[in-house]
Amino acid sequence: MAHDSNQDSGGGATKGCFGECFYGAATVGDRGQVVIPAEARHKLGIAPGDKLLIMRHPELQGVMMFKLDSLQGFMDEFMRRLAMISTEEAEENP
Repeated sequence: MAHDSNQDSGGGATKGCFGECFYGAATVGDRGQVVIPAEARHKLGIAPGDKLLIMRHPELQGVMMFKLDSLQGFMDEFMRRLAMISTEEAEENP
């Protein structure tokens, strides 16, 4: 099996992605609040009042956050492409 020089030694995300995706650490306050680092807010376009979807990671002991409007746009495009593939499949196999 060829080794991709962009993969980290743990076989996970590429080094470039890790460097670009890591924004530091945050501390959970007494009321459960977490401050999203300013660099992350800026690069992701997160502003006060934005809705975030919070999900538990399926395997790791952690959470993931997504801007609700960004995730909605992704899901709309995903469903559009899925419908297109389903239509093509139905036309090929009547």
